[in-house]
Amino acid sequence: MAAHAGLTVERITRAAAELADRVGIEKVTVSALARQFGVKDASFYSHVKNLREIRTRVALLASDEMNRALAAAIAGRSGARALTAFADAYRDYALAHPGRYAATQLPLDPADFADTEVLARSVELTYAVMRHYRLEEPALTDAARLLRSTFHGFVSIEAAGGFHHPRAAADSWHRIVTGLHHLLGAWPS
Repeated sequence: MAAHAGLTVERITRAAAELADRVGIEKVTVSALARQFGVKDASFYSHVKNLREIRTRVALLASDEMNRALAAAIAGRSGARALTAFADAYRDYALAHPGRYAATQLPLDPADFADTEVLARSVELTYAVMRHYRLEEPALTDAARLLRSTFHGFVSIEAAGGFHHPRAAADSWHRIVTGLHHLLGAWPS
């Protein structure tokens, strides 16, 4: 039956990512995916071990997509321009792909991504933006964590419809990114 449905790990992962964007990563189940392909749940287990593997694959796919968007955005830029481009690409991806973005926030077992450089690439891109600010460890890690938590917090609240104020969220976003640029430039040593 699986051969007739054309099941492959890649098709299952893509379908799971699309479903996650429609209903949320937490509602992606083997049964929901099987229904989409018109097969029984058991057909999936010749391609993937379990639901955790499917969600991990979605997280890695989304991380790779996001990395590509971030890399393209910051290419040839530095300083405030690079930070703004990085921030905007991050926000754009998170809002356009809410389920995939949520998958990137799942706790993953390091063994599940040991053979991929996707997560290391994410760190590299963040540090590339930070080079302008000439931060050294541990300040570099602290500043990168500030960026990630600020961006994640903002887009999560925005995606949930949590900004009920006449001022446009985009206006606040740009002021926050400008504030982060100034803060990074004056980071305490």
